[in-house]
Amino acid sequence: MKQLVTNILFATDLSANSPHALRYAASIAQATGAQIHVLHVNEPLSDDAKITMEMFILNEETRKTALSRRHEMVRKVLAERQAKFWARFEGDDAKIREQVTTVEVTDGHPAEVILRRSVELECDLIVLGAHDHGFSHTFLGTVAKRVLRRSKIPTLIVPNPEEA
Repeated sequence: MKQLVTNILFATDLSANSPHALRYAASIAQATGAQIHVLHVNEPLSDDAKITMEMFILNEETRKTALSRRHEMVRKVLAERQAKFWARFEGDDAKIREQVTTVEVTDGHPAEVILRRSVELECDLIVLGAHDHGFSHTFLGTVAKRVLRRSKIPTLIVPNPEEA
């Protein structure tokens, strides 16, 4: 029988629930031998944010530098959180980290990028963490809903353990 899961796309929004969701991706990867692809998508700046930048940062080159630094800061935060997450594992469990084959930070509309990268990376599973919402809000975030609605592969939405 063909192995069902060989590539897992773990999409993170860097929220508090992300490490919990990554634990599920790592567990599945350990059980199946699958590769893990970590993805964070920076949402495009809103028109209001762009106007505000133009109002307060008059030099165009400085604005470009600020946008570039935004990307660098997200990469730094992602690297720090990945290091903290993997540091908790010992022995054979620590070897799961070797199954992380790509870590990517990119710009775009998250659901669109997640779906596109899952196809490009030939993933068999998408893993996302659910957003933290109270009783009056929906359990799933907009991105998770869009991915679930349009994904052609299994998608695991991991609830926040504190809300479950």
